[in-house]
This record gives sequence, structure tokens and C-alpha cells, in this order.
Amino acid sequence: MFEIRIICDPVDTDHVVAALDSAFNPGTVTVYPARNGRSRLYVRADHKRAPEPDATDWPNATQAYATAPKPGGELVWISNTEDRGREWLLRRAALMDRMASGLIPGYTTSRSNAHDLASRLMALDGSTVGCNPRAYVRQQYVAWRQQQRGDCVTTGHRIDNPGEDCGQTPCACAPEAPF
Repeated sequence: MFEIRIICDPVDTDHVVAALDSAFNPGTVTVYPARNGRSRLYVRADHKRAPEPDATDWPNATQAYATAPKPGGELVWISNTEDRGREWLLRRAALMDRMASGLIPGYTTSRSNAHDLASRLMALDGSTVGCNPRAYVRQQYVAWRQQQRGDCVTTGHRIDNPGEDCGQTPCACAPEAPF
């Protein structure tokens, strides 16, 4: 919470109040006369918070990972990648979420492991979204996959249809192929 003091012409008062409303979560604006016919505006305000996302706009695990690469290819990529930045953490968190959701037969992990990795991704992103961290991973994973624009996530080779094998070895593009 902070306090704002503005001195302006009386004809601008309504415009200034409207601008404050759009930029902050203001309290009551108090107007006092100032010298030279101007107005003094005082308001206590707080930073505007992003609206809470509608849970119906967020994909569930099946939707989020529908075009995900085969888990074996993801494990190889995660193990062999030296740059442990955001993409690495996102893909690892997504793989753990897939395992915790039961989408990878024969492979499981605890929900708390998936939750911990998802929380690390949210912290790395500086996210203030108030949602389940695993739901955040799913939303971010979908956005990342859409950004790939048909490039094989394992080899980087161009593919025509997402989810199709790029023809290179090793390749994790075809999600329907066996592990």
C-alpha cells in the first residue's frame, strides 16, 4: 500500500481519477483545493493484481500433453542437456506431471515431486498467479509446444505435422509410439 499525491487542474480531476483506477487498486480519492485554483488529490492505493485465471481456461493433463514427445526421448533430452535453464525445468516438470498423473504406463512419481518441480518453475518465472503449480506447468507447456512451430523437440529437425516423427534418430516427436 502506498499514498499518491497529485496536483492538477480541476478540469483534469476526472481524467486523473480514471487513470488511477486503471493503473492501481485505489481507495477513496480525496480532493482539496490548492493554490492558483488547482486541485490536490490524495489517494491510498495498492498495486493492481492480475486477474485470477479462469480454471476452465487451463488445460488438464491429458490436454496439455496430447502432443508431448515420447517419455523416453524426454528422459534422454533431460539427461543430456547441460543448459539447465527454463526449458529444461519446464520439460522436466511436465514429464514428472505426466508420471504423477498416470499418463506414462509403468512410470510413476509422487505428486509431491511433481508439485515441487512445478513450484520451482513458478518461482523461476516470478509467477504470482494463484493456482496449483502443476496446472501452471500444463499451461506453460502448452504455450511452449505451440511456440515450437513444428520443430522436433529432440533433434531440432523440422516436421510438417506436430506429433509426427521427424524421421531422424533419436526422435521423440511421435507421442503414440511405444516407450
